[in-house]
Amino acid sequence: MSSLVLLRPHVQLPAIILVAALGACTPDASALPAGSVLFQDDFSRRSSGWAAHHTAEAILEYEDDHYSMLVLAPHTSQWSTPGLDVGPARIEVDALHLAGPDDNFFGLVCRYQDDANFTFLVASSDGFAGIGEVRQGERSLLSGGAMLPAEPIAPRGYSNHLTAECLDDALRLYINGRLVAEAPGGGPVSGDVGLITGTYADPGVEIVFDSFSVQVP
Repeated sequence: MSSLVLLRPHVQLPAIILVAALGACTPDASALPAGSVLFQDDFSRRSSGWAAHHTAEAILEYEDDHYSMLVLAPHTSQWSTPGLDVGPARIEVDALHLAGPDDNFFGLVCRYQDDANFTFLVASSDGFAGIGEVRQGERSLLSGGAMLPAEPIAPRGYSNHLTAECLDDALRLYINGRLVAEAPGGGPVSGDVGLITGTYADPGVEIVFDSFSVQVP
């Protein structure tokens, strides 16, 4: 049985439910200059590779040129990936908390190998952030023993710009241009990328994402 991570003092990381997406092609980044775009999506095409499903636990769907993740169950996480395979990368997205409790988490996934091996960089609407990983099914928080206070996070109804740097030797999360969490890089440096949203005790959080991009760091 996997150990659980404390994302908040006395709050455990919910069990994460894998959402597999369709495959996609990724250009070879080895000869590209920094800032070159490897993948970008404004979610205007429903065939761009992200998962779309309705279950008792969550609704993931393309909606009005955004990608919506509505988590209906407590202590539940959902993520989706577009089926890429990239090395070190800079990942950006706009995230809007549309509904549900501020006690939530949302953000970016990188170095995704499978449901037992990936890295996550997340924020919460009530002002916290953290970086963690799952390795061989064991979860650990890399940026500290609990989620760290993070400013500035825009309130519900306003968009936050999230940037994740997944580099050879470092992991960094920026919110609205400000560094809010960092951790050593370690582990695999390549894999898929994606989006993640989750709940704690109170369900019903909906995060909508737009302007997703993956760049050469």
